[in-house]
Amino acid sequence: MAGGRSERFGDADKAVASLAGTPLIRRVADRVAGPLDELVVNCRAGQRDAVADALDGVPLPVTYALDDEPDRGPLAGMRAGLRATDAPFAFVVACDAPFVDPGFVRYLFDRARAHDAAVPRRDGYREPLHAVYRVSPAVRACERALDAGRQRADAALADLSCATVTDAEVETHAAPGAFENVNTRADLERAAERL
Repeated sequence: MAGGRSERFGDADKAVASLAGTPLIRRVADRVAGPLDELVVNCRAGQRDAVADALDGVPLPVTYALDDEPDRGPLAGMRAGLRATDAPFAFVVACDAPFVDPGFVRYLFDRARAHDAAVPRRDGYREPLHAVYRVSPAVRACERALDAGRQRADAALADLSCATVTDAEVETHAAPGAFENVNTRADLERAAERL
């Protein structure tokens, strides 16, 4: 998911912002390359070339799922990305999560097998943009939510059979900071220090 406007980041696209010499989206792609067979990037048409440059040489086949309805929120971006794959399951993650844990991604795929989704719940909040979805039901759930005027990423979850991944499971299976994201320049600086 890279189609956001990066409003809190300033006048640049955070997806391709340099994090210690590597574009942010490339750091995410490199981290998830192990558990994934392909990478589908949802972005706006105007971002595609810069994102493609940032992902040049990534060790996965890359498909671009351009926003057909820009500015409809993260749910529309999620739907576009899910529509662009033939895989039965997909891991959805934001381009600003440079410490995503590949081992935890594998755990989410395992938890999703008997469900429509495996969604972490941390501190009482669901993490729909750090979750695994069964593609066909998730696309339908996204479409129903969008048709009802809902745009938040979690709007589709009510129509899905979700395995809730608890705080205790996250603590056991995810590396510290796996959910950390970069929204501001200060966040980017903190992430660089962590690296």
